[in-house]
Amino acid sequence: MIENRYSKQILFQQIGPEGQEKISRSKVAVIGIGALGTVISSQLCRAGVGYLRLIDRDFVELSNLQRQILFDEEDVRSRLPKAVAAAGKLRAANSEITIEDVVTDVTARNVEQLISGVDIVLDGTDNLETRFLINDASLKTKKPWVYGGALGSHGMTMNVIPGKSACLRCLLPESPPPGAMQNCDTDGVLGAATGVVASLQAAEALKYLVGREPRPTLLIIDVWDGEFVELTVQPRPHCPACDKGEYEYLAGTRTSWTTALCGRNAVQIVPPKEHQIPLHELQERLSRVGRTSYNGFLLSFEAEGRELMLFPTGRAIIRGTTDEAEARTFYTRYVGL
Repeated sequence: MIENRYSKQILFQQIGPEGQEKISRSKVAVIGIGALGTVISSQLCRAGVGYLRLIDRDFVELSNLQRQILFDEEDVRSRLPKAVAAAGKLRAANSEITIEDVVTDVTARNVEQLISGVDIVLDGTDNLETRFLINDASLKTKKPWVYGGALGSHGMTMNVIPGKSACLRCLLPESPPPGAMQNCDTDGVLGAATGVVASLQAAEALKYLVGREPRPTLLIIDVWDGEFVELTVQPRPHCPACDKGEYEYLAGTRTSWTTALCGRNAVQIVPPKEHQIPLHELQERLSRVGRTSYNGFLLSFEAEGRELMLFPTGRAIIRGTTDEAEARTFYTRYVGL
């Protein structure tokens, strides 16, 4: 049965029968089951990874179907959690492996537990705050992870091997202020870009699992212009995470906090540091996807039945929900964390 299912993969010399056996005994966590995570988990499932843990806080929406390959219109109608919907599709594709679906928000309180017991972690997330959390937890537990991201036609990916490679904070020492970065919800993304990045991530995971040397570079792609660029990222002296072992995101000193506002059907989000956000510039971007108004003091944005009231420091009140995870998702989607 194993030879029939994986015969073409076993014929690939760099894997072979021994490599396939290693893959079947391996355990992988995929955090974020969206554009990247659906491709990653599909490829690792079909490759025969023995245990997959799928982690996501969100549910399936119509706009996901353009690039999130495991979902369909019935999942949208059912409003299924992404982790649950993806796990169902993957169990139908490969009944020989174990798939665990975890519907939760990844936080400093639970990230170490979520990645416990696996051999490698794959990044399918859509925000830097969660990636910095994964980076801290990976370094602390000496567990490798594969970073990936995409926007427009561009994407990038890098392996983080604790004790051997640079980490994410060597590449990005500080998280940019809220609203400073473009994102796919305001600036768009090609499914081809997310598909290529996720395939590269899955390939790097398989290389690691069979004992091959992972790629030591940051790989940057542009699928529209057909460009691939490799850059060497050296471990940064005095990096707080991988050099000093100061896990600031894991400790909660760099992460945002949320509070449900009693009786107001609203949640307040406060970023870890105050910034001066150019609200007029952010208004221009957000006006493409919802109703906006700016009075010189705060920016109001309405979409998806919710209203975001954003202050210049990055503090926000999100009306229309008391669910803190939903509010964080909305803030991350349109402002960024």
